[in-house]
Amino acid sequence: MYLLELGGEDDAFAAREAASACSAVERLAPGLATARGVTDRVRGLAYTHAASDLVGTAEGGVAAAVALLEAASLDREGTVAVRARDVQATAGVSTSAAERDLGSVLVERGFAVDLDDPDHELRALFADDTVALGWLAVESVRDFGDRKPTDKPFFQPGSMDPLLARAVANIAGARPGRVVLDPMCGTGGGLVEAGLVGADVLGNDAQYKMVHGARENLARYLDGGVAGLPAPGGYDVVRGDATRLPLRDGAADCVVFDAPYGRQSKIANRSLDALVADALAEARRVADRGVLVGDRAWDDAARAAGWSVPDRYVRPVHGTLDRHVIVLRG
Repeated sequence: MYLLELGGEDDAFAAREAASACSAVERLAPGLATARGVTDRVRGLAYTHAASDLVGTAEGGVAAAVALLEAASLDREGTVAVRARDVQATAGVSTSAAERDLGSVLVERGFAVDLDDPDHELRALFADDTVALGWLAVESVRDFGDRKPTDKPFFQPGSMDPLLARAVANIAGARPGRVVLDPMCGTGGGLVEAGLVGADVLGNDAQYKMVHGARENLARYLDGGVAGLPAPGGYDVVRGDATRLPLRDGAADCVVFDAPYGRQSKIANRSLDALVADALAEARRVADRGVLVGDRAWDDAARAAGWSVPDRYVRPVHGTLDRHVIVLRG
């Protein structure tokens, strides 16, 4: 079993993303989950910070953690460091005391402490009344600040932040060997994140400036890649109508798109409702899984277009805007 350290304020959403890289994910306590198996794709998760080989769980504070470690079978040797966290500030424990007391147990068991470059790192995670111990196995690559929307070569207001865009891409199914399509790609932020986890990406947009700008952004980030993540996939962007894509049936493995915002919007003399409904139907023709993001719940339109909607999440942006993340399955 593995212990997952979740990020963000929505554990359900974080666990859903974690399931794209781990098997049998179950929430354990605030900010924590367990998984039966993990893959290297954990490195590309947005809302999971780390996965550890689970030593065990207990109820209580530092004393319970010490008792748990004393009773555990330790199948490793070498130098160690202990890192303790009060997850989401829910436990009210002294993390320095936890690190000291757990470190003493390990020293008594024959380990040498190396805080700078240990062979093994023991994570001690306290959340509410739960304590969980695990040996760090893999951490996610936290490079999202390097791609702030306003720092990209091409920027438009309302662009999705890289953290959410990565999570959406992962939930949709982005990974090496898969083709991800964004039929309304805008600045290409979602495609950048899908490409950085190894997927081949294809963008489509009705506006020339968006096609050009998305290409510029994709070239900036996918031609180099990110250390610790898979080699970026290939990319292309075309100009076209999201309701009449120049693609064969089943051309993509998954779709991700951010629907235009504004209930009263009209685009090319079409109502927003009609545009999104037709785009959903066309997306269903070319893929059998995906994620739609919008400023409202498009569940009914998705189902009318032939999709099922197994999950939906609401991500607050500011006082007057929520993003609805709708998971699509064929």
